[in-house]
Amino acid sequence: MIKKNLLKKSEIFNNSFDSLLKDNYKDKILEIKRVTKVVKGGKKFKFRVLVVSGDSKEKVGLGIGRAEDTNIAIEKAILNARKNIIFISLTPNKSIPFLINFSYGSCKIMLKPGPLGIGIKAGSSIRTILELSGIKNIIAKRFGSDSLLNNAKATIMALNLLNRKIDLGKKQCYRKKLFFNKYFN
Repeated sequence: MIKKNLLKKSEIFNNSFDSLLKDNYKDKILEIKRVTKVVKGGKKFKFRVLVVSGDSKEKVGLGIGRAEDTNIAIEKAILNARKNIIFISLTPNKSIPFLINFSYGSCKIMLKPGPLGIGIKAGSSIRTILELSGIKNIIAKRFGSDSLLNNAKATIMALNLLNRKIDLGKKQCYRKKLFFNKYFN
């Protein structure tokens, strides 16, 4: 009878998280906030941490972690950010190919491609996400809400929408097909 080396579920679970932590991603904490929940015995305090993780080479992710201790909340947020990483297609001058308007909740975001050498013209959490994603030339503007969480989510969703539009452009008319296949293979 052949004996197989079977790993326990906990060992597989821990190994997958270790592999997520060993990658060469940079992490930035956007916000540490104390939140409360009212229960029968009083108030229960927890910390909510918002983390952006990226490799500055067209990959970025956003994660949220909640726990009673800030260190545990930070670890949870980092793991969550690395699980939710998206790939961004950039032009040769490290910008996005076209203008994107996106709204999430009460915040609206406009991402506009910038000329070579302009840098990142953006504020708050949008700037952090764009820096960690590897975009070098872009103009961004937020309208509406000042919430860091909503602005960060809107930015990630707008970048994800960009990928979907590029995939759609590759399948449309011949002229668009030539453009998108030239820059985004």
